Amino acid sequence: MDLKSQKVKLNDGHFIPVLGFGTAAPGEVSKSEALEVTKFAIEVGFRHLDCAHVYRNEEQVGQAIRSKIADGTVKREDIFYTSKLWCTFFRPDLVQPALEKSLKDLQLDYVDLYLIHFPVAMKPGEELLPKDENGKMILDSVDLCRTWEALEKCKDAGLTKSIGVSNFNHKQLEKILNKPGLKYKPVCNQVECHPYLNQSKLLDFCKSHDIVLVAYSALGSQRIKGWVNLNHPVLLEDPVLCAIAKKHKQTPALVALRYQIQRGVVVLAKSYNKKRIKENIQVFDFELSPEDMKAIDGLNRNIRYSEMLFGVGHPEYPFSEEY
Repeated sequence: MDLKSQKVKLNDGHFIPVLGFGTAAPGEVSKSEALEVTKFAIEVGFRHLDCAHVYRNEEQVGQAIRSKIADGTVKREDIFYTSKLWCTFFRPDLVQPALEKSLKDLQLDYVDLYLIHFPVAMKPGEELLPKDENGKMILDSVDLCRTWEALEKCKDAGLTKSIGVSNFNHKQLEKILNKPGLKYKPVCNQVECHPYLNQSKLLDFCKSHDIVLVAYSALGSQRIKGWVNLNHPVLLEDPVLCAIAKKHKQTPALVALRYQIQRGVVVLAKSYNKKRIKENIQVFDFELSPEDMKAIDGLNRNIRYSEMLFGVGHPEYPFSEEY
C-alpha cells in the first residue's frame, strides 16, 4: 500500500495523511532518542509527524526531518508537520512569536498545521506549567476568539499552511465557527479518541462542519504519571479487541488504529519502540468488517486517560461538557 496516497482533504484545500507519528515522549526518554525514532519513522514510511512546543523536542524532530531531506529520503513537501501553541502563549501578541520560536527550533520555514493545544489559558512567561506557592496552576483569561484571529494571521503570513484546535469541546468549536468576521475555520480538532472514548458525538459534530477529527492516545495511553489516570484499564488488553486482532492475524494496536481510519478519523500512533513503529505502518494491509466495527463501537465507556486536571476550575476547561 502506498502510504503517500492515504490522505484526507482539509476544509482549506490542503491534504493531511490519515496516519501520523506522535512524537510526545514518555518522561524518561532522552532527547537524542526523539531524533532517532523520528528518523526511523520517516524511513519506514510515516509522512505525518505530530509535535508541540510543550513536548520540548522540536529541535530533535526538526533535525530528524532535515537529515531525511538531506539524504534524499523525502522532500520538505512530502512531510506534514504539526506543531501546537501552548497555553502560556494565548495572548494575541504572543502567538506569532511562539510559532516563530518553534520554527527556529525546527529550522524550518513553515509548519503544515498549527493548533491551539488546549483551551485553558495560563499565565504568560517562561514556565510551561506556571504554579503559585501552593503548587496550584496560575491560569489566565484570554478570549480564544482573539487567539484564533492571531492564528489566522500566522496562516496569512505563510508561517503555517493550516490552522486548527486541540482538546476543544463542541461549544468551544461553535464559538469559533460563529465568530463574526471569521476568516478560516479550524481544519481539525485533535482530541483523545480510542475504543473506550470513541467521541462519536464530537465526530458527528466535526463532520457536519467539515472539520477533521484527529485522534491522540488512539492506543489508550502511555502511562505517564501526572498526565494520565493510571487506574483505568489497559485498552490493548481488551478481550474484544484482542479477539478481532487474532481473527485478522494483526495486533490489538493495529485494530485500534484501523478502527479510526475506517470511521474517517485521522489517527496518531505514538511509540518509541522501533519494532512497533514499523508494525503500525501495516494498518493499510487489512480491513475490518462492519461487524468488527460495530463490536468496537460497543466498547465505548467514556474512559479518558488524559484528563488534563491542571485546567479544572478554569471556565474554558473542556471536559465538563458531554462532548
